[in-house]
Amino acid sequence: MKSPRIETSNLGKNLGNRWVLRRIDLRLEEGEIIGIIGANGAGKSTLLKTLSGLLHPDEGSYRIKGSLASLLEVGTGFHPDLSGRENAFLRGALLGLSRAEVRDLLPVVTEFAGVSDRIDEPVKYYSSGMQVRLGFALAAHLPADVLVVDEVLAVGDAAFQAKSLSFLESTWRQSARSVVYVAHQLPQVRRLCDRVLWLDQGLIRMEGPADEVCDAYTASQKSIKPEWTEPDRRRGQGKVRATAVDIQDQWVTGGIAQLKL
Repeated sequence: MKSPRIETSNLGKNLGNRWVLRRIDLRLEEGEIIGIIGANGAGKSTLLKTLSGLLHPDEGSYRIKGSLASLLEVGTGFHPDLSGRENAFLRGALLGLSRAEVRDLLPVVTEFAGVSDRIDEPVKYYSSGMQVRLGFALAAHLPADVLVVDEVLAVGDAAFQAKSLSFLESTWRQSARSVVYVAHQLPQVRRLCDRVLWLDQGLIRMEGPADEVCDAYTASQKSIKPEWTEPDRRRGQGKVRATAVDIQDQWVTGGIAQLKL
């Protein structure tokens, strides 16, 4: 039996005297794509930062088999004063690649990211969307065994999101590499992931097949009743007020949403 790419045991992280992760047992197999979902503040980004080595766990342990590339917050891993090309060489060196190996990969990376004409400019002059595109292209094309992606892809346009998901579905699956993917867009999670982990206040609330966990999470969100407030400085004359909003479908960033007021 092959050993997993990622394995955690009773993993926990305390920030500011508050446990933001607790009792996380996770196993990611070779070639598997696992999704992490949950409300804001559930601990998703903290888990990814811990797996990426940016945070140290306060309890439990984790083990990574092979090399790991990550795409977390916009600009993370980039030196703002270096050009896109120089940052690519830096990323490659951290993964043990020679300059010649990175140089051979650069045409594919820059074409995928759509930054071929800007690759020699300092990254600090890139828009957030350009940084996301280059960051994903580097993380996805450099030969790492595990890719960790936070919901930073939501910053990119809809076309690049679709392109990135298709790349993970095809190229990464065929190469038997593994992915940990955090997103709020459940249609993306259903399409891409084999399994899903639902985090709730730092704890694993549910783990299982993507559709099953996403359905349970969606049902839990529908049961939450919003608290309507009466601001002192509400605009308008108050002749028409929205007292309820019902989302009629699911959509991806950049798509069209149907709402019922």
